Amino acid sequence: MALGFVRPARPEDAGEIARIQLSTWRTAYRRMFPAHVLANLDEGYLARGWAEAIEAAPSPRHRVLIAVEQSEAAQSVVGFAAAGPADEQALAPEEPPLAPDVAAVTDLLIEPRWGRRGHGSRLLAATVDLWREDGFASAVAWAYDADAAMQKFLTSTGWEPDGATRALDVDDMLVNQLRMHVSLQT
Repeated sequence: MALGFVRPARPEDAGEIARIQLSTWRTAYRRMFPAHVLANLDEGYLARGWAEAIEAAPSPRHRVLIAVEQSEAAQSVVGFAAAGPADEQALAPEEPPLAPDVAAVTDLLIEPRWGRRGHGSRLLAATVDLWREDGFASAVAWAYDADAAMQKFLTSTGWEPDGATRALDVDDMLVNQLRMHVSLQT
């Protein structure tokens, strides 16, 4: 029987996080981004960025968590979440800064072959628990317009669009996003 759990990421997890990010993007986003952009992503570069995010987080309220699937034979890192205080990356174009009690998800990915086993829900629940401990009142997350699965997942856990939109310029191709939000008040 397999069990899943969430724990804080450690520096030695950076390579697995990068592998999951690359695998997930190349699978889930293959119709959203130009093929050559996805093909040219460098796993080593991503791993270095994740190692820095884990080892030298901008604040104690910035965290990277990993989802682990554990069986009798092995443990596998199957997903991750990164979150912290909402900063300029959480803003829509020309939007003023969000309140200091707003948190933001920067990444929440489950490797596709491990999907629909509760790992995303466990990651999000652990992140929300930490946000509440840190005194955040609400949270935001950007979802790609074409990522119906992420929008459905967030909506199923109480998130709603807040009306903010933006378009990312990916190699001269605009990729639209909408922002979701949730209250953390219990």
